[in-house]
Parts: sequence; structure tokens; C-alpha cells
Amino acid sequence: MAVTLAEDGEKKNGFKHFLLESQSSKMLSSKEGKTLWSRPLARKWFAVLFLGTCLLYCARMAMPICAVTMASTFHWTKIDTGVVLGGFFWGYCITQILGGYVSDKIGGERVLLMSAISWGLIIAVTPLLAKLSSRALFLMTAARFLLGLLQGVFFPSLASLCAYRVVKAERGLLMSTLSSGTYLGTLVAGGMKSVMLENYGWEHLFYWIGFLSCLWAFLVWYFLVKGKDIPEQKRMTSSSHQSNTQWLSYVKKPPVWSMIIAHMCSASSFYILLSWLPTYFEETFPTAKGGVYNTVPWIAAIPSSLVGGWASDFLISKAHPVAYVRKLMQFIAMGVPVVFILPMAHSVTLTTAVTLITVTIAAATFSSGGVSVNVHDLTPTCAGAIYGFMNMMGALSGVVTVSLSGYLIEVTQTWATVFSLVALINGTGLGIYMFLETHNASTSTNTARSLLSKHMKTFD
Repeated sequence: MAVTLAEDGEKKNGFKHFLLESQSSKMLSSKEGKTLWSRPLARKWFAVLFLGTCLLYCARMAMPICAVTMASTFHWTKIDTGVVLGGFFWGYCITQILGGYVSDKIGGERVLLMSAISWGLIIAVTPLLAKLSSRALFLMTAARFLLGLLQGVFFPSLASLCAYRVVKAERGLLMSTLSSGTYLGTLVAGGMKSVMLENYGWEHLFYWIGFLSCLWAFLVWYFLVKGKDIPEQKRMTSSSHQSNTQWLSYVKKPPVWSMIIAHMCSASSFYILLSWLPTYFEETFPTAKGGVYNTVPWIAAIPSSLVGGWASDFLISKAHPVAYVRKLMQFIAMGVPVVFILPMAHSVTLTTAVTLITVTIAAATFSSGGVSVNVHDLTPTCAGAIYGFMNMMGALSGVVTVSLSGYLIEVTQTWATVFSLVALINGTGLGIYMFLETHNASTSTNTARSLLSKHMKTFD
């Protein structure tokens, strides 16, 4: 993809970053082939990573979907609930860059497994922490912080694996498949919550998710990692010094920042909906069945995510410029939600609310063919670190927006401000992304070649 994008960028007098990355990718291609998974092995990893992202989101969603019950048990206000839920993102942002950087060095497989075992244990002991002291608010916030800290390395590790182990023609499919796993995890968590609350209690949801996460990590280690030779990814770079500093040089470039800003806004709006939708439906439609609003949007998101990844790869295979395809996918992912989330600021029926939210979330999944995979186009040699930085920025914005949403609900006593906030974030992020990309397209070819010549000196 990076080479195709570079060629398109040169023809259209722009995208100096694509040119830089495509040339460095060509020089590394012979080494890169040694680290790629074979097709049978790739299929196995696609399946287990899909299941891993499913369990990741089961663990992440356990507290949000139990928030109403836990708030009643521990006597939390909306502000208290927002603090607890937002605690996840404080931890989540800390380990993003570290997780991607280490994955680029030693292989994402090892980092993924260590992460899964750790978050499985912390989610399993969360109910026990709540019973240790009367300070449940502090302990639950701490538990969410630790969960975020341990899950923070997961997606940067996936980005690193995608760049180093997967052929370019299948990267869009992998990222959309993993994205669909997150929505399945949300769906499964919602279904498990209904069963557990009715028959056992909210604590058992945490126990089961923790057990399954640890079991997944053990099985992956035993069947796919134990005794296997995992190539160290640092061998793909031309020098240790370049490996240590390359990702920092990319972060300074406007094209990368356009991608980061779009990711931040997309992540912020998604985190708001992920954290507060269960509470919105339970309070607004108290007689409705949770199996409907906790499942329908996420069922629709699974095929939608796959369609987004497939559509982006299909358009690129038909010789459409990669930059154009990424912008189109991101326009759908952020523009459509603006249109469909704004009516939620008014009084609507349950059917209308579920329909609007379903379309909003389904459209947002097209980001898997946009900025989520754009990092592999621009910076394949340090995709883990760059993606970690993107996710860190997205997590920081999530800390602010999730907590801000709780404050707005408590102060205004209405959900209208929250949905308006989601629309504003999406619209602003999309506008900045399109403006920066248009500005980048006007960069002259001479400037691109000059920067390319300077950059290539590092390989001499």
C-alpha cells in the first residue's frame, strides 16, 4: 500500500511522507520477508487475535455495563461514575508508546500474551477489591486504572504485528477483523451481563471474563508461541539509533498529525458512547429489555467493520489513490455519525434511539479502513510506536470527554449535551483531517524529493 500511495502522491504533487516511507520500505523489503507469517500461520493468528480482541473488550466493558448496578450498590453519583469509568483511560494512555516500541523490538506476540495474562488477573480480582474496604470509589477507580495500564500495550502490539508479520494486501482485512472482534466483545459482555445479573450477581461477570482471558493467553502461548522462533523485529531497521528516533521524527510531520487528530476525535466519541450508552438506555427506557439496546448496535457493527476493511482494500486494488480511499473511509466514519447522533439530543422513542445509535456505531467502524490502517501506509517500520502515540492521545482525550460527559449529565440533568458533544467532536475532527490532507496535497514534488534525498542518507 505504501508504494502505491507514494506513486499516487508523486503524480499529484504531494504527500512527501508517502514518498519517504515507500522508499525506505523498498530498501527493507528483503529483510521484511523473513519476518512475515506464512499464509497458514497468518490464518491461525487472525483467528486467535480476533478472539483476543473480543475478550479485551469484554474486560473493558464489564464495568460500564454494570455501572448502574454498581452505582446503586456503592451510592455513586454521575460524577463519581464518570471518575471511575474515566480512570481506565489514565492508565491506558501511559503504556501505549512503550507497548508499541517494545513490540517493534521483540515481537508483538510476546507483549500481547503478557498483557492478556495481566488484565485477566486484574479484572478477576476487581470484585474482591470492592469488598476489602468501604472506600469502593477509590478502589474501583484504581482497578480501572490498572486495567487501562495493562491493556494499553495491546493495540500498539497489534499494529506492530500487522506491519511486520502481515503482507500489505491483507493488512486492511486484519485490522477490520480485529475491529469486529472489539464489537463482538462488547456484544458478548452485554449478553453475559444479562445472564449474570439475573442469576448470580455482577461480581461473577468479572470472574468469568478474567478466567477466559487468562485461558486464552495460555492456549495461545502453548500452541503458537512455545518453542517457536519469533524473529526480532529490530533487525529490519538499518541501525539501532535510527530505530530509537525514527518514530519521533514522523510524529513531527503534519500528515501524521492529521491522522492523529482524526484518531483522537474518533476515539473520544466512541469512548463516550461505549461508557455511557448502557446508562442512557437504562435510565431513559427503564422498562426496555437490555438484550435489545446492549446487542443490536454491536451486532450491526461486526459486518459493518468487515465491509469497511474490504471496501478500502477493494478500492485500492482498483487503482484508486490510497490517500483518497483513507479520506473516504474516514468521512463515512465521522461524518455519518454527526447526522445520526444529533437527533438523540431530543426526545425519541426506544426504536428510534436504537436505530440512530446502530447507524452511528456501524458507520464509525469504517475507521478500520481509514486512520486505523493509515499508520501502516505511512510508517510501517515503526508502526507500533506511532500507533501507540495515536492511542495515547486518544486515551487522553477519552479521560477528558468521558469524565466531562458525567459532569454534563449531572449538572444539566439531560443527555442532550452529551450527544451534542459527540457530534461536535466528530465534526471538528473530520474538518481538521480533511483540511490538513488537502494542505498536504499541495506540497510540491521538488520539496518531497529534497526531503527524500535527505532521509535516504541514513541508509548510506
